[in-house]
Amino acid sequence: MTDPRPMLVRALDQTQAMIDTVTPTDLDLPTPCPEYDVRTLLGHMITGISRINLALTGQDPLSVPTVTPGVTDFPGAWKERRALVDETLSDPAILTMTCTVPWGTIPGAAAVASYTSEMTTHAWDLAKATGRTDLLDDELAVYCLPLAQQFIPAAQRGGPIPFGPVVEVAADAPAYDRLVAWVGRQP
Repeated sequence: MTDPRPMLVRALDQTQAMIDTVTPTDLDLPTPCPEYDVRTLLGHMITGISRINLALTGQDPLSVPTVTPGVTDFPGAWKERRALVDETLSDPAILTMTCTVPWGTIPGAAAVASYTSEMTTHAWDLAKATGRTDLLDDELAVYCLPLAQQFIPAAQRGGPIPFGPVVEVAADAPAYDRLVAWVGRQP
């Protein structure tokens, strides 16, 4: 595997750009994640970036809740946590360390790649909810699709595998459609 850090940075940039576009009137909109509205999805994304840093610094990513409560300044909260992740990613040693992530213990490079897929998918969730899919980077979806297929089994979804069944889409569907369909979302 080539160094996955640049693609994670790209996914974080995309996510930050999406978060920066959210307006107060967007916060109550439904998202492709049935249990989340935009506000809750943003709280989950804030948790996600916190978990990235915890996992890549040898700490327990499950020490923070699934959704960070009480955030009112989502761009500010994201940027504060993003600065920590950027600093952590500057150390190439993270690629060879063993990381504990919510779904197991994996090499650091695999953790970085997995979180790239997660952030890319949640950026799509946010873009879909707010009508801003034109801001998505298609190359990220192309990069993440084989990662999602590697890390998320097609069968045995639900319970500890928090994804719905794979949604059928055409083999030549756009990259984001294929990615989100793999993780159980309707494109």
